[in-house]
Amino acid sequence: MNIDDLEVFEDLFGRRAERSFFAPGRVNVIGEHTDYNGGYVFPCAITIGTYVYAAPRLDDTCRFYSGNFLSKGMITFTLEDTTYKKEHSWANYPKSIISILQKNGFSLSHGYDIYFIGNIPNGAGLSSSASIELAAAYLFNEWEEWGLSIKQLVLYAQQAENEYIGVQSGIMDQFAIGFGKKGHAMQLDCQSLEYTYAPLPVDTHTLLIMNTNKERTLAGSAYNERRKECEEALQILQDHISIQSLGEVTSNMWEELNHTIEKATVFKRAAHVISENERTKRAVSALQSQDWKSFGELLNASHESLKNDYEVTGPELDTLVEAAWKQPGVNGARMTGAGFGGCAIAFVENEHVDAFIKNVGAAYLNKIGYEASFYPAAAGDGVKELKMEGVQG
Repeated sequence: MNIDDLEVFEDLFGRRAERSFFAPGRVNVIGEHTDYNGGYVFPCAITIGTYVYAAPRLDDTCRFYSGNFLSKGMITFTLEDTTYKKEHSWANYPKSIISILQKNGFSLSHGYDIYFIGNIPNGAGLSSSASIELAAAYLFNEWEEWGLSIKQLVLYAQQAENEYIGVQSGIMDQFAIGFGKKGHAMQLDCQSLEYTYAPLPVDTHTLLIMNTNKERTLAGSAYNERRKECEEALQILQDHISIQSLGEVTSNMWEELNHTIEKATVFKRAAHVISENERTKRAVSALQSQDWKSFGELLNASHESLKNDYEVTGPELDTLVEAAWKQPGVNGARMTGAGFGGCAIAFVENEHVDAFIKNVGAAYLNKIGYEASFYPAAAGDGVKELKMEGVQG
C-alpha cells in the first residue's frame, strides 16, 4: 500500500480508490518445464508483485491504467467487448480474466476503474503476467461476492493464459501466486494439485535472484514448441505404458523405453522432463534434511539439463550461472522460469552475498556488455486484499 499510488489513482480517475489488492510474483527454486508435463515443481511466492487500486463504476465501461506502461496510457473497453486487442498490450491480461469469468458464468455487474502498479521487473520471468491475472481475479471475486475459492481462481487464471493469451503454460505460476506462504516454498504435484510447504533456510542462506535484464516474451518464444515436443514424446511412450503425463515416468521406465523415441530433439526434451522431475523430489528432501551440498548439486544439474537437453538458456543465463558456480559460499545456481532470458537463482551462504554480487556482476558486464540486477528472493504470502483504513485520511 502506497499513499503515492492512491494519489495517482485520484489524479487519473478523479475520485478515490475504494479497495486495494496485492498479488505476488513467483520464483521457481527447481522443477522447470515440468508443470505442464504433470510433474513436480518447487516455487515460492515473493514479496514483490502487483498492486491494484480500484473503484466501481455505474456503467459497463472499464478503464485500466498501468504505472509500468505509461506510454500505453488509459485503456478503455466495455464489458460487451473483452476480446484480445494487440493495441491493449498489458491490459489483455486482466481482460483475459474478465473474458474467462464471463465464459464460466461469472459476469461483472458493472465496470471498474483500476490502477495497476507492480515492482516485478518487466520480462524478468518472475510471472508478472500471472500476478496481474490473479490480482484481477481476486479483486473481481471479492467485489462481486461470488465466493470462488483460491483454487478456482487459479484454474481460471491458467485458462485465461492458455485460451486467451495463447501461452500453453502449466499451473505452477498461478498456483504459487494464489497459495504462497511467507518464508516457505511449496512442492506441488501439477497433476493432482496436492502440495506441501517447506521452509527456506533464511538464517543461513539467501536465495538470490539474478536478472539478466534481457527481456523475453513467452508467447513469442519457443515455449509452445517445447510443449508440443513433450506431447510427442508422451504419445510415443503411451504406446508402451499406461500414463497420462511425462511426470509419471520414472527413471527406470525411461531407461527401458527411451529407445522408442527416435527423434533426437524429442528424446532430449523428454529426458530433461523426466530427470528434472526426479531432481525436484530429491531437492525438496535435501532441503528438509539441511543437506545443502546435495541441494546445490541438484540445482546445478537442473541448469545443465535445461541448457543441453531442453535448450532454453542462452548466453546471458549461462554466463550468470557459470560465474555463480565459481564463487565461494555458493551451494548451487540455475536458470529459473521459462528461459530465453529472464532470471537465474543462486543459493548463497549469507556472509558471501555481497562479494557474490560484486564478482558475478563484474563477470556478466565484462562478457555480455550490460549489467545484471541482483535481489534476494524473500518468500511471501499469496494474493490478498490490503487494508485501506487510515491511508486515505
